[in-house]
Amino acid sequence: MDSLGDTLWDVVICGTGLQQSLLALSLSRSGKSILHIDPNNYYGGADAAFSLQEAETWASSITAATDNDRGTFKSASITKPDGNTGLSFPRAYTLALSPQVIHARSKLLSQLVSSRAYRHVEFLAVGSFYIFKPTTRSSQKPSLVRIPSTREDVFFTTAIPTKAKRGLMKFLKFVLGYDSEQQLETWQPYADGPLADFLKNEFKMDAELQTYILALTLSLDGLITTRDGLSTIYRHLTSMGVFGPGFAAVYPKWGGISEVAQVACRAGAVGGAVYMLATGIREMEMSGDSIELRLTSGDTVKTRMLVRNDKNAEVGNGVSRLAAIVGSPLKSLFEALVEGAPLPAVAVITFPAGSLMTTSGKAYDYPVYAFAHSSDTGECPVGQSILYLTTSTTPDAKEILAQSLQLLSEAIDADHIPLSLFQMYHEHGRGSVASRPDGSIFNFPDASLSLLFDDSTLEPVHEAWKQVMGEAEVDTDYMTFPDREGVMDDEDMYD
Repeated sequence: MDSLGDTLWDVVICGTGLQQSLLALSLSRSGKSILHIDPNNYYGGADAAFSLQEAETWASSITAATDNDRGTFKSASITKPDGNTGLSFPRAYTLALSPQVIHARSKLLSQLVSSRAYRHVEFLAVGSFYIFKPTTRSSQKPSLVRIPSTREDVFFTTAIPTKAKRGLMKFLKFVLGYDSEQQLETWQPYADGPLADFLKNEFKMDAELQTYILALTLSLDGLITTRDGLSTIYRHLTSMGVFGPGFAAVYPKWGGISEVAQVACRAGAVGGAVYMLATGIREMEMSGDSIELRLTSGDTVKTRMLVRNDKNAEVGNGVSRLAAIVGSPLKSLFEALVEGAPLPAVAVITFPAGSLMTTSGKAYDYPVYAFAHSSDTGECPVGQSILYLTTSTTPDAKEILAQSLQLLSEAIDADHIPLSLFQMYHEHGRGSVASRPDGSIFNFPDASLSLLFDDSTLEPVHEAWKQVMGEAEVDTDYMTFPDREGVMDDEDMYD
């Protein structure tokens, strides 16, 4: 076998985050010579998923790293109760660093189907969306109220007064035609302002009803614009029932987006790409029409093009996350509420902005979102669940997430509050949000912090593909592959 340095590579891809991995998938039938490396010893980048032992190793590495080496992760810590906690063996768990749910109408799913990669990813139903309701009396417990997200849901719910139901029905009908000429005239004056203002002024919704709508957007700051909010809710409504009754979104089994990235990388390997984990770029030098890369493995390689993550400084506010393994199946959150619907494996709970209090006694200004994952996700053993809580990073974020975990446990079952068996807290900074082509170097933006997969994540992948393939390449060939005879159907290729 030739050494790495004997080949002039068409492209070196650095990193195995979702965008880099999808690029490898898109090039897997191109005949291009591809070297795919990652400084980490695991797949997925910022979207990685870890066993408990791997999570502890990762958290320790973040703590020990310098600011330059830490990347967009700012801190990480593990908390475990003393003694026998009821945890199973470490590899019985898979903790996702950046869990996201995916609307059924997402272009990502369409691309996985057209590229035939979907056969190697199992998608699970995301069930109910809930609103957390705090208690005003010490004798009462907090509660969860399910959000109605279809007209039938609105008709049957008892959580919303009749008059408010009419306004909500009117809004849902409006959203389904929001891009028509008539509807555009109504919302465009509010396009770049908060969706909450539009709901209040045009649909006379009170603050409580607004929280139901805003919760469906999973907006991290709760200030999503009317333009983006209507688009997101339209996607939610039109995704309902696409893959079966009773759900509008899905979640990839075995670790979420990380599993999609790994499947895409495996497709790249089947197509001939060479993979090297724990290998980064030490030095880089332009050499005529190629780039010479000195790798941390000691190899020196030449490539026509380099694709990597952008190294720009952090911009904007990041997010804080708490993943908690709890010793309960939390069955009440994972019920199929529509006849013929699959049993959901994920539930979404929103703590609206202002519903939590900081230690100084002030209302917390940001929403908190909790994803509840059952053992059907493959992320924990039967009889346990994982709760992923996320909020914008603030000085109070860590305490707020701990408070949210406790209150959520009480709301689910105040008489039998599940024991938290393992917790991982980390802060993820917000990096660049736009791709930066720079001659023969293409820089992907940092991984999205969104809790809802954003199709705009796919656009830089297509841009990079065109740059590797050349502008003469026909776009209809992008991510559209015939079946591989005896290869893509061979499950052993993906083990």
